[in-house]
Amino acid sequence: MQDIVRVAFILPGLHRVARGAEIAFESVASELSKIPGFDVTLIGSGTERPATGYRFVHSPNIPRERFEHWPRFPPFRSEYAWEEATFVSRMGTRYNPRRYDVVITCSYPFVNWLIRLRRLGRRPKNVFVTQNGDWPVQARNSEFRWFGCDALVCTNPIYFERHRNNKWPCWLIPNAVDPIRFRNAVADRSSWGLGASDRVVVMVSALIPTKRVLEGIRAVASIPDVHLIVAGDGPLRQQVESEGRAALGPRFQRVSVPFDRMPSLYRSADALLHMSLEEAFGNVYVEALAAGLPVVAHDSDSTRWLFEDQAILVDTRDLLKVRTGLVEALRLQSPRDIALRQSVIARRFTWEAVAEEYSHCLRSVLLNTAR
Repeated sequence: MQDIVRVAFILPGLHRVARGAEIAFESVASELSKIPGFDVTLIGSGTERPATGYRFVHSPNIPRERFEHWPRFPPFRSEYAWEEATFVSRMGTRYNPRRYDVVITCSYPFVNWLIRLRRLGRRPKNVFVTQNGDWPVQARNSEFRWFGCDALVCTNPIYFERHRNNKWPCWLIPNAVDPIRFRNAVADRSSWGLGASDRVVVMVSALIPTKRVLEGIRAVASIPDVHLIVAGDGPLRQQVESEGRAALGPRFQRVSVPFDRMPSLYRSADALLHMSLEEAFGNVYVEALAAGLPVVAHDSDSTRWLFEDQAILVDTRDLLKVRTGLVEALRLQSPRDIALRQSVIARRFTWEAVAEEYSHCLRSVLLNTAR
């Protein structure tokens, strides 16, 4: 096997937005570029940043927000697919398969189809990561029948057990967080319009139906004197703002937070609420733990694996249980409570350790090919 492994991460939002998959790919790429023997490139619609350690290639696209009200049909099932199609259609010579040995993606269908085409006489190996769910791997109808990869990285153990016996080599590699960035952030409640004695719950989420932010608003509204900050954007923004104001009045605000201010937001809150019934990983979970924040989330095999015993897990379909969980979480503010939550991150979820796992995965994919 060759000494230098040439790796490309491809995702439309890279260097343009700070969503979960983009943060994960950028963080893994940064750490992977520090490991001897790896030459790393990112291809996305953002702009180059100084001192990243990897090469960045800009490929334009039309942002998904422009497609929120466009028609939906296979394979254009959502605004995400429309965005991805514009990204791939404009990539042109910016993607040259001869330059890479392995390409890492998490988008389907158009990026996956582009990578798996045999162009210029070769096709690099494709590692597909379940950053946005494992639905492309599971489904066999319509456009999903053409899904393929050379290795599958599962971001939680449920996906791993579901696919470990598939025809593709399967790896369990979670996402992570920069613990120092969140642990050392300074709380600045005044910048969020909060008082020193206010009790504050934060929800960090895309405003789409599966995140169940509206249900979260109703649960928080049932607790007197608790403020709710919803940090996120998406198609439900107007409904979220309308219901939030109606249910909580001045105790509610929705904000769009730059990536560099997220640690301050976590540190300014007293608890995190996340209502989603299933997450591919849940970067929000590890960010909250790194900040020492108590979390109320849906009880599942995946969240039990991630949090160990350092979260309040309930059936989030039962708003009374969510309310009870939040009341308990708001009490768990002692230095010992905070330290126990942060210890989970230090032991299990750092980007350096995750990148090392990716390095083993990528070398294994190429080694098996060489054989």
